[in-house]
Amino acid sequence: MIKKSFAKINLGLKIINQREDGYHNIKSIFIQINLNDNLHFLPSEKFNIESTGIKVSTNQSNTVFRAVKLLEKKFNINVQHKIIIDKRIPLGGGLGGGSSNAALALVTIAQLYKLNITNKDLFNLANEIGSDVPFFLYGGAKMVEGTGNIIRNINSSALINKKILLVFPKFNISTKWAYSQVKKHLHHNDNNNKFSPLTKNVKWKLFNNDFEKIVCTTYPEILKIKDILYKQGALYSGLSGSGSTMFGLYNDNISLNKVQALLSAYHTNIAFPIIQ
Repeated sequence: MIKKSFAKINLGLKIINQREDGYHNIKSIFIQINLNDNLHFLPSEKFNIESTGIKVSTNQSNTVFRAVKLLEKKFNINVQHKIIIDKRIPLGGGLGGGSSNAALALVTIAQLYKLNITNKDLFNLANEIGSDVPFFLYGGAKMVEGTGNIIRNINSSALINKKILLVFPKFNISTKWAYSQVKKHLHHNDNNNKFSPLTKNVKWKLFNNDFEKIVCTTYPEILKIKDILYKQGALYSGLSGSGSTMFGLYNDNISLNKVQALLSAYHTNIAFPIIQ
């Protein structure tokens, strides 16, 4: 059995405040895109993980490993499958590849072993693995708030037929490091935390990612990429998550192909949103 594990981008990301437990409340629109890893689920005498493509850990630090172990503990089962992660989503890019892998592993193992798990329990397990994991249980385009645990449907009709150019700089950004830098940039004004509806006459300028002003001091290259994307007709350009992936949202292939040529020094990928 082979299943696709899709990435996401963040259309805007507001860091609202820091909680007493040390985590941060955010507000962001998560959009599933068609860039994907492939996860192979193969019957085996015992559970183990292998990886191909981009190298990832296959031990307890891997999100798929943690997902399987949580299900084994909760349901007192022994998973007898080998899971091969064919990794294509870049690491440290803010695209949620590891979180997507974990969500897919939870859902697939639950199906394979006919586990009587409620949606609430599945959500709680996902949240235990990581703050982005619950979103990937649903996919599509969602408004995500809290630590990632508040997820609601939105009208995203403005994204229909849009194209996305992903630009991958030659450096990774640690999410932990990025969050450690945010204290000077927290929002306290609710008026600054609003996004435009993704329906008609979208006000794209209302979308921005707070991590950009944090990350650009150490990695000014992201602003140069952003400038090129905008100059070549992007409706919106921004950092995905805490980076390092930059992306531009476009209406047509002509602009997309032109900007891709201008950014030939970088690895790029053309994607499109998966909306429901």
